[in-house]
Amino acid sequence: MALVLLRRLGEMLFVMFGISIIVFLIFFATPGADPSARIAGRNASPEILAAVRHDFGFDRPIPVQYGLMMKRLFITGDLTSFVNRGQKIIPTILQAVPVTLSLLFGAAVLWVVVSLAIGIAAAVLRGTVVDKALMVLGLVGVSMPVFWVGEVVNLVTQSRYHDTWAFSWVPALGYVPLTQDPWGWCKALIMPWITLAILYIGLYGRVLRASLVEAYQEDFIRTARAKGLSERRILVRHALRTSLITFVSLFGLDFGALVGGGTLLVEIVFGLQGVGFLTYNAFGNLDLPMILAAVMYASVFVVGANAVVDVLYATLDPRVRTSRA
Repeated sequence: MALVLLRRLGEMLFVMFGISIIVFLIFFATPGADPSARIAGRNASPEILAAVRHDFGFDRPIPVQYGLMMKRLFITGDLTSFVNRGQKIIPTILQAVPVTLSLLFGAAVLWVVVSLAIGIAAAVLRGTVVDKALMVLGLVGVSMPVFWVGEVVNLVTQSRYHDTWAFSWVPALGYVPLTQDPWGWCKALIMPWITLAILYIGLYGRVLRASLVEAYQEDFIRTARAKGLSERRILVRHALRTSLITFVSLFGLDFGALVGGGTLLVEIVFGLQGVGFLTYNAFGNLDLPMILAAVMYASVFVVGANAVVDVLYATLDPRVRTSRA
């Protein structure tokens, strides 16, 4: 296991290095792209452009520019926005991270618990009316776009029926820090949690149901039944554990992508100024340092999530641990 962890750590660092080079070359070294013109403004004179290039190091070789940018991003932390002069990039992103994590962790708990219940119920009752109804509901959940669900939720809870007893407790759009008001934090995020979780509840429930049905056809399940094990133990100790490998794989990839900014649509619809919201504004304003930092932040979580998935693979399936040792 230790060897697997060390190998994954080395792979993570290598991938992060490659991503940083690619992102830097795309936004700062593409022919025709001149960050200094973006900083100096539209009507800047050649003298001002030359001064900006010198101050930011854009008149130096590309490898030196890359090294300076990575130093300001990861070591000194003094990288500033090209659009909002004086705005520090790292503190801005760190301030937005709790918003995204609060949104994602609550939604993840909701979609994991509900999808496990749906997948197990559908697999145990496969072929029945309950199974078909659950799968239809799952398909409906997968088919609804997140931004549309969010707009409908806002229309119902913030406008049409906000004054009724059912939704009068729903606060105005925005984020309440957990440390400031835990109950207000929860109330502000309940609707975003539901909106984000609906898609994944349907997807994960259908995937888990298919994996469980396939697992029930395996020889080790027949052997367990021949030994006289109860159906509950067969489900929990054998079929479910095997089926969770696919479930964990999907969860790791989706969680990493969402933490890295995949919650963008939900954050915009519900006025949550998280990392996705910052990324959206950065692309709209072509704020290159913010884009670079946001992409690097996203890549850390995506690569890290893949590493965690590999470790969980080795825990759930000893064959993986043996093959990678």
